[in-house]
Amino acid sequence: MGGVLAYTYSMLTVALALALALTFSKDLDDPVKKDIAMQLVSSAENSSLDWKAQYGYIEYNVEGNAQENRGYTGGIIGFTSRTHDMLEMVKYFNKIYPDNTLTPFIPALQNVDGSSSAAGLGSKYVKAWKALGADTHFRRAQDHERDRVYFNPSLALAKGDGLRALGQFAYYDAAVMHGFDGGLTIIRKAALKKAKSPAQGGNEKVYLSAFLDARKAEMLKEQGHQDTTRVDTAQRKFLNRNNFDLDTPLDWRVYGDPYHIG
Repeated sequence: MGGVLAYTYSMLTVALALALALTFSKDLDDPVKKDIAMQLVSSAENSSLDWKAQYGYIEYNVEGNAQENRGYTGGIIGFTSRTHDMLEMVKYFNKIYPDNTLTPFIPALQNVDGSSSAAGLGSKYVKAWKALGADTHFRRAQDHERDRVYFNPSLALAKGDGLRALGQFAYYDAAVMHGFDGGLTIIRKAALKKAKSPAQGGNEKVYLSAFLDARKAEMLKEQGHQDTTRVDTAQRKFLNRNNFDLDTPLDWRVYGDPYHIG
């Protein structure tokens, strides 16, 4: 009888520990976790953990073929002039801070939207963007559009699938690179064909492994994304260590470069 009671007590202890772990685990919208997410993205997008230094970053993509060239890439998540998000960000910036130094470039951004053209932009646009790197309104505009277009929708989708912080980040990072609709949603659909999500009763590790497989396959379709280390030696590494909550310390590599968050 004592053995049965001891076993029952042991099982209750394990169940309580698991319940407490789930209770105290934090989602990616926790300020500390979100900062970690931004550092992880910055390591891949800018080869730096200092993501707040990237508001003024901008360059024209001269690599790859015309189909993959996204024109100008700038800001904390790589808004691009081809994929509409740069235009939307600059328009929002103009909404909260009218007649700023980027306002004159809105017509040109509208004209090149959907193409890799630099017509009407050029060095003057680059200079104006870089000069605004420390501007509070400019930073607010980038934060707003990052959250509206990428972070919040990705987080909502991941939470709906029963994923913790690591899975939430995997969704967000996929959306940043490939877009939310037609990017993340396609990758997720491919993963769900291979495994059930936790919300469907599936195993979280098995599902995330299928998601990362699908993400890597999507990356390999584009010449500019042939290096898949942001999946292989970063997210996959965290998954193999069962770090579903993205707890620190974190060590990873992107493009062969080592990074650490203590």
